Amino acid sequence: MIAADEQIGTYLELFSQFQKRAPGHDVRWLRDLRESAFARFCEVGFPTTHNEDWRFTNVSAISRATFELAPKSAVAARDLGSYRIANAACQLVFVNGHFSRELSNLGDTSPGLTVSSLGEQISVDPASLEAHLGRYLNIQRDAFSALNTAFAEDGAYVHIRRGTVLLNPICFLFISTARDRPVISSPRNLIVAESETQATIVEDYVSLGGDATAFCNTATELFAGDNAVISHYMIEREHQEAFNVSTLRLQQERSANISSHSVLLGGGLVRNNVHPVLAGEGSECLINGLFIGNGHQHLDNYMLVEHASPHCASRQFYNGILDDRAHGVFHGRIIVHKDAQKTDAKQTNRNLLLSDDARIDTKPQLEIYADDVKCTHGATIGQIEENALFYLRSRGIDEISARKLLLLAFASECLERMAANPARDHVEQLIHGHLLKIANSTKNLAKLTTEDRDRNWEEIG
Repeated sequence: MIAADEQIGTYLELFSQFQKRAPGHDVRWLRDLRESAFARFCEVGFPTTHNEDWRFTNVSAISRATFELAPKSAVAARDLGSYRIANAACQLVFVNGHFSRELSNLGDTSPGLTVSSLGEQISVDPASLEAHLGRYLNIQRDAFSALNTAFAEDGAYVHIRRGTVLLNPICFLFISTARDRPVISSPRNLIVAESETQATIVEDYVSLGGDATAFCNTATELFAGDNAVISHYMIEREHQEAFNVSTLRLQQERSANISSHSVLLGGGLVRNNVHPVLAGEGSECLINGLFIGNGHQHLDNYMLVEHASPHCASRQFYNGILDDRAHGVFHGRIIVHKDAQKTDAKQTNRNLLLSDDARIDTKPQLEIYADDVKCTHGATIGQIEENALFYLRSRGIDEISARKLLLLAFASECLERMAANPARDHVEQLIHGHLLKIANSTKNLAKLTTEDRDRNWEEIG
């Protein structure tokens, strides 16, 4: 209790400093939103493993650390070449949670599209945000969402007007830079897609400048109007000293169709929350994810899908690949409310463990309060199929390349659920590169020369 009080005291001091300079500090509804969120965080504190939603993830490394608010920092444009997505409609770049206009490319935006930083939108037109900002995220049940809301300062703001169709993705790049002391950033994103719109959104989290401790606590609220079709990508590839907690809250109106694709490749302690609410009749949601861990990574995926209206459908597919002492978590929860008759929901989690020390905790869960539904769930845990590996080896493929082929086939199940577009191409390249590292680092493989490995990789692509 003493330690907890000390931590709350530290955040109270940070919050007092933040309030004086926060954008919109003189806007009453926004000030009240921040204050109520901080009060809730002080009330509940950081979750522990006694909380069922956090049963498999210990966040004491975060709760014990003394963080400073991440300051603005300079990054050279030449360092971002490998982080650009080809053919993107625009890319907003944030360094330690702060918008960098000089590094961003706002592109030639459509008349039906507004893209800016949330901080700038708060300063220019806070009234345009009041109907959506903070209206969907549940700060009562999640302390990290409350903490993010309390320190909401900057992030991405996207408003897609009725009938607008965007062919190329809108990209957000969040960069954490090395600092002398641990820092915390709280990006807050708001995406409003009106009726009859189509768009792809990409959030990409990376680290630059070393392995210093940094905590990125992100929240994204995405509102999809009637008949909107939205694809959202979340890519996490920070270094293994980083903490990353992200929450994606989806609000779906009548016949809205949202696809959420999560790809977790980096980070030391990562928590990926996806919470869609199918509020409108006939809405559909796909939650698709892949997490690949090695070393001592801890990758936690928490899915909460709420069916609140009839004739809605949801699909959850998550695949995990874990090596070394990595620990993965899948907690998928589907709630079918009383009025959500004719619900069709499916939940599947599949996992590969590549070492004896890798670990996965999986908990698919259904809560059904309606009587006319079709719901299924399941999970599998296994290792690479030795017969398939032997077959490839018998055809002259070395063991590393054979394992990579099998891992890629497993990961491709998630890729195949992504629509063909520049975002998928970007994700596919990242997965290929990461699986090569995993295949090369897997223990007890046959020894190959560098030349043999390079030749085999050229042959299989």
